Amino acid sequence: MMCVMTEKLIIIGGGPAGLSAAIYASREGFEPLVIAGFAAGGQLLLTTVVENFPGFPDGIDGPEIIIQMRKQAEKFGTRFINENATGIDLSSKPYKIFVEDKKYESETVIIATGADSMWIGIDSEKKFMGRGVSSCATCDGPFYKDKDVVVVGGGDSAMEEALFLTRFAKSVKLIHRRDAFRASKIMQDKVLQNPKVSVIWNSVIEEIKGDKKVGSVIIKEVNTGERKELQVDGVFVAIGHKPNTDIFKGKLEMDAKGYLVTKNEVETGVTGVFVAGDVYDSYYRQAVTASAGGVKAALKVREYFAEHS
Repeated sequence: MMCVMTEKLIIIGGGPAGLSAAIYASREGFEPLVIAGFAAGGQLLLTTVVENFPGFPDGIDGPEIIIQMRKQAEKFGTRFINENATGIDLSSKPYKIFVEDKKYESETVIIATGADSMWIGIDSEKKFMGRGVSSCATCDGPFYKDKDVVVVGGGDSAMEEALFLTRFAKSVKLIHRRDAFRASKIMQDKVLQNPKVSVIWNSVIEEIKGDKKVGSVIIKEVNTGERKELQVDGVFVAIGHKPNTDIFKGKLEMDAKGYLVTKNEVETGVTGVFVAGDVYDSYYRQAVTASAGGVKAALKVREYFAEHS
């Protein structure tokens, strides 16, 4: 029977949260194993120029941030597996993480699997990802100064995105598939009273068009089927996020939307299992806040071993 080596720390997730945790943990000598996933890097892989990540005054491509963070973690002794974790057993120590038919054991675990933006689901959306299609106004809004943009959605997130974009854009059109928003009344009022915002009700985007970047959208009225083309420079999709927590169902506490529930933003209800980044944070959803969460989790691991040495 093959003997499975027990790791001190396994980090699940290869985005800014997981990599920051790896940098700190490896400098502590824990030699963490990162199960980074096939799409290691999270939402930064879909981001072109990032101008709000500290230390890069001229901006940096999202994937390049991941490359440099990973190199830094490897420098201090972090090891990587570029596959998806497919299961986990937290019922007893050492904890067990499964990658298909392979089993890994660890004394501690940091979960940094992030969350994925929910998208409209049309082919042209993928074509223009990072070239006019975005899911983050905070990240990309400043690129649309004096431009015309649309926001898709009807909840609080869509209202927040639209309001933020009014700081830069010339006009913001909210496209919603129903005849009423589901956002809170206070957010609706702020949006509807803003002179830069107009609403296109009962409508969906059927196609995004353009040459090298977004130039227009084809909008369909859901009741009549009527189509029209609208000239725009950017499309912001704000229909929600889905945390990557499927393998933790029944193992860790989650809220109604599937985000992991934490104590002190880091600890779970299972001793030695910690959380970092968008897998629990449904509010900030920024690379730098995810990175900070990874640091907190790594420091909690250090504290754990100091108490359980």
